[in-house]
Amino acid sequence: MMFDTSVQELKYKVLREVARLAFDGRLEEGMLDISNIIVPGPQPTMRCCIYKERAIVNERVKFAMNQGKSSNVIEVLPIACDECPVDGIQVTQACRGCIAHRCMNACPKEAITIVDHKAVIDKSKCVECGRCLAACPYSAIVKSERPCVRACKPKAISIDENRCAKIDDEKCIACGACVYQCPFGAISDKSYILDTIDFIKNSEGNSKYNVHAVVAPSISGQFSVPLGKVVSGLKKLGFRSVMEAALGADMVAYKEASELVEKGFLTSSCCPAFVRYIETQFPDMKDKISHNLSPMAEIASYMKKHEPNCKIVFIGPCTAKKAEAQKDSVKKYIDNVITFEELQALFDSRDIKLNELDNQPLDNASYFGRIFARSGGLADAVAEALKEMEIPDNVFKLNAVSCDGIDNCKTALLKAQKGVGSENFIEGMACIDGCIGGPACLTHGPKDKMAVDKYGKEAAEKSILDAINILNL
Repeated sequence: MMFDTSVQELKYKVLREVARLAFDGRLEEGMLDISNIIVPGPQPTMRCCIYKERAIVNERVKFAMNQGKSSNVIEVLPIACDECPVDGIQVTQACRGCIAHRCMNACPKEAITIVDHKAVIDKSKCVECGRCLAACPYSAIVKSERPCVRACKPKAISIDENRCAKIDDEKCIACGACVYQCPFGAISDKSYILDTIDFIKNSEGNSKYNVHAVVAPSISGQFSVPLGKVVSGLKKLGFRSVMEAALGADMVAYKEASELVEKGFLTSSCCPAFVRYIETQFPDMKDKISHNLSPMAEIASYMKKHEPNCKIVFIGPCTAKKAEAQKDSVKKYIDNVITFEELQALFDSRDIKLNELDNQPLDNASYFGRIFARSGGLADAVAEALKEMEIPDNVFKLNAVSCDGIDNCKTALLKAQKGVGSENFIEGMACIDGCIGGPACLTHGPKDKMAVDKYGKEAAEKSILDAINILNL
């Protein structure tokens, strides 16, 4: 398996070895050997010495076993933090000593003076508003930020007295942007794969209870084999069945459309990081969040209703889903959440070769449920639901805005908060491009939204009602 970065590969290797030992019942006796397996030496390949490399691996083993220090699913590994420079706004050598002094005139705090014809910033006065950056005609003033701080749009990451990254759990929305952006892998999401392994092993081949997998629609294109082979791999791993979260999306689209007609204005509830962002940054808009469950929880609710003793594991690209599964309104339906990264580690821990398996069908959702994986898919599905419900425009006319990335979500929420614009439905997704750009995808390059639509068109059910009527809802 090829990963984007060495950090992602290291994370995968640790997960794979932890899973291998857990499946074999040797985790307690073998976990201390994992660092020697991954960092055999004698020469270091990533850090100053193999001893630091092994110490970091040992910390990652703890995260793989869900042994963090807080309840947040995202945590800092202090030993891995490289204390990146934190210089803030600074004047570079590109300063030409111009006589216009636009930077100085733009500064609202009088933090810039001219010394020997060059701009100098008084750090005690600077509030890092960035106006001087925009004013400089030579781009000679730059703002240096840590990658994790820059990636965290809710401003939940700061730097402690030891120059180590620190997460404010009250502000964190568990979006996972910092996890992928940290070049040293010093921030990670905790893993719950041991729970999944326990469910599979203790079910004794699904004879005591059934273990079901619910897969996010963004799984299409994640693995280098047809999706049907991934379905076979999941069943070989020990899951009794594989259900599409996209069917839950069909159900949500219909319910959300009804709620929207009733209330007149809504923000979506499908992306847990977006929901958490509203709760922490726009608390006065909490009542505007749709009261419907997310697709993950919706389909799991249906499954638990018909099979109360089963175990349901959601598999997707999202770290925030791990936090969502801990909410009182969701944890009664979802027993565990793992990511695509963790699923790959599980496959390899059992030496499951996906390319050697048969194709098994995965077809229990409509086109509209499947396109929830991309930004704009939910709005399209709600529009279709209104059409299928035969709601005329003179009763309710949808005017949706679809936002991907927290910056775009913030803009839409600010406009709605101030009553600017005519939008009556905000579809928000924390990740760029939507779920297909999730932090726990196997690859993080630009995503083709058309590929999602192609996957959606392969669905046997062409309308939302066709899909949900199969469940006799």
